[in-house]
Amino acid sequence: MKFLDLTPRDPAANLALDEALLDACEAEDSEEILRFWEPQNYFVVVGYANKIDLEVNRAVCEANQVPIFRRCSGGGTVLQGQGCLNYSLILKITPELQGIPQTNTFIMERNREALQRTSGQSMNIRGHTDLALNDVKFSGNAQRRKKNYLIFHGTFLLNFDLPLIEKLLRFPSKQPDYRHDRPHQQFLTNLNLPAEAVKCGLKSIWNAHEPMEIVPDFQQLTVEKYQTDAWNLKF
Repeated sequence: MKFLDLTPRDPAANLALDEALLDACEAEDSEEILRFWEPQNYFVVVGYANKIDLEVNRAVCEANQVPIFRRCSGGGTVLQGQGCLNYSLILKITPELQGIPQTNTFIMERNREALQRTSGQSMNIRGHTDLALNDVKFSGNAQRRKKNYLIFHGTFLLNFDLPLIEKLLRFPSKQPDYRHDRPHQQFLTNLNLPAEAVKCGLKSIWNAHEPMEIVPDFQQLTVEKYQTDAWNLKF
């Protein structure tokens, strides 16, 4: 597996790059990839089918010049920004990854092991694809599947401005059972680990030690899809 540590400055480009990596692997039967990216500016990302007005305080986002984007995978709405570490796995669909539940279990168990080794703390897999410390969430994840490859990606809250999430995001329209109606500030926590330590742990557990040198073009996808209202505001 190759690794790619690349964060374009444009939020839309980060989302486009994830899809471009998946498309390239599907088209070329390429080696699997582990990517990292760390945003420096705040922006909201809704899941593919999310309805913005249900999930986002749009007026507050507009007043604070926080843009809203839509990703190609499912899952819930997140606020991105400094203090988040994002990762993306592009994996070939093998027998242990044949279905969505099997994929969730396989990948989440590995990620939990990597983070437990790195932090020395006990962690739980909650909901379908959350990682939590004592039922307080620090990581959410989602996936998108093609015929031969899938992308499984997510966010780790490391040193994030948690009160800002309460201001910009509404209470989610869907919640996992273990949330018990807790507001964002009671439901979420920071892992308080250096990003480099988390990266090293994930690279080790996924055996991703060879840097990716040739990155597929993602500029056209950025401009024609992820920078457009037709895509971002479609629901």
